[in-house]
Amino acid sequence: MRPWSKPAQDGMTLIEVLVALVILSVGLLGAAAFQLNALKYTDSARMTSQASFIAYDMMDRIRANSAADYTVTPPTSGNLNVARDQDLYDFTSNIVNFGGPTATGSIALNQRVYTITITWDDSRAANSANSRRSFVLTSRATVDPVSTP
Repeated sequence: MRPWSKPAQDGMTLIEVLVALVILSVGLLGAAAFQLNALKYTDSARMTSQASFIAYDMMDRIRANSAADYTVTPPTSGNLNVARDQDLYDFTSNIVNFGGPTATGSIALNQRVYTITITWDDSRAANSANSRRSFVLTSRATVDPVSTP
């Protein structure tokens, strides 16, 4: 080595270490944000699945008791002696249990076609304060009567 030349650099400088830490922390923050969004959307999908289970359960109950009118106002308490009242009570209590007190459900009948609508608050996944989602199931509950020509 010549006496007038500088020695070669050994190791890393503090600035290089700080830049590496900044890059690593930005990457970890991005991964955490990605995970948070995945959790929110998974919860939203779970609620949609639960709403579909409740709606299909109600449609099966309507088909099993096709002579009853399910478009009436649901009772405030269950009645095991009247299948329709118990079905409607179970329907409303299932909706409140899964979606909270603001969740609602309705059953409409139009020309032998039932429409079951379940609406709940999904503001967690939508990132807004007042975001409501709905699941709508439309199905014919009875077969058309056979007509002879």
